[in-house]
Amino acid sequence: MAAATTRPYDVLLVEDDIADAMLIQDALSERGTRNLTQVSDGMAALDYLRDEGNERPDLIVLDLNMPRMNGREFLAVVKEDPDLRTIPVVVLTTSSAPDDVTGAYRHHANAYVTKPVNLEEFEAAVRSIDAFYLDVAAKPPKE
Repeated sequence: MAAATTRPYDVLLVEDDIADAMLIQDALSERGTRNLTQVSDGMAALDYLRDEGNERPDLIVLDLNMPRMNGREFLAVVKEDPDLRTIPVVVLTTSSAPDDVTGAYRHHANAYVTKPVNLEEFEAAVRSIDAFYLDVAAKPPKE
């Protein structure tokens, strides 16, 4: 296992399902402390990201199916915004529809993961995302 990060690791979770949000938070906390902020839709996520008082997240974990502004719309807006487009976005959703997968990558998602139905597999998928972005991927210094 790689050495722990030298600065806080900030995750923005855009997820409207409370049970899934709790499972994701639990899976992340198993590997150590994360600064996790959870919002329930794309509009709230954009508000969070555009608030200069908030830390810029190192990673956005995004569900596709949400009210107000869904994940597809949010992803398109974020990746068109020069101030936000460099934040890695991992889509974590129940949909395995080819159109959703293709659309996410077309809008520059960094990864697409279908939520497993099995609890252990779900937690393992979240831990894998976390391990890659915390231990493997290089992060730019905080601005």
